[in-house]
Amino acid sequence: MNSHNTIAIDELDKPYFVWFEDNWRHDDILHAHERGQLVYVESGFQYITVDGKIYLLPQNHAAWIPPGAIHKTNSHSEKIKLMIMFAEVGEHSSFHRELHVFSVPPVLKEMIRYSERWSKKLADDLDEFVFLKALFNELPHFVEHSLKLHISLPKDKRLSQPIEYLHNHYREDIKIEDLSEASLLSLRSLERIFKKETGMTLSKYQQILRIIKSLELLTSGDLTISEIAYAVGYKSVQAFTRSFQSVMHFRPTDFIKTIL
Repeated sequence: MNSHNTIAIDELDKPYFVWFEDNWRHDDILHAHERGQLVYVESGFQYITVDGKIYLLPQNHAAWIPPGAIHKTNSHSEKIKLMIMFAEVGEHSSFHRELHVFSVPPVLKEMIRYSERWSKKLADDLDEFVFLKALFNELPHFVEHSLKLHISLPKDKRLSQPIEYLHNHYREDIKIEDLSEASLLSLRSLERIFKKETGMTLSKYQQILRIIKSLELLTSGDLTISEIAYAVGYKSVQAFTRSFQSVMHFRPTDFIKTIL
């Protein structure tokens, strides 16, 4: 298991630090860094929790995690190639103080790959400094549209069973009555608490769950779009495509192009 506990990131005496690893295993306990970090998934997929929300990073996507953000890994595909780059960022940069999850354009992908030559290098290196300063300076321009795709983890313990039920049965047609029985809450209380804790209705939460799962399956490349549509609970490819487009603002076929 690889973890960046073996190198004390916040004690390094350099503004940038590059860490690339095959079959990387990010820390699965909540932690934070003084530096911001760019997490790039070259192959496979990765789920991460940042400030109480779960995000999916599909292949060829990245997350900018701002300094001080509490985060951890939830799970990942069996084979994953992750590239992680840490950077000190100025107080004045509002972009670098926010979380961004985005599809990585070709130029940035090549810059990240080029940076591999400095992986785990502890000593100062002027070339590394100049190159990475340019990369992080240009990062806001590379993030054209951040994926706002996440699900919030409810803090209210009364939702533990309903959420578990949803995650296990998201493929099925779930009614609020089913969750009411699981939670021992009245329909009205459940709907109110669910919306307050997750920021969305039950049907919207289920839709987001289905789309997140479909992104994971699309990333693996093992199934056709039609097979994925049925695997995540849609009755037709058209229904899946409509749902996908309403959440992502592009079609499943467009997403496949971004990961090739």
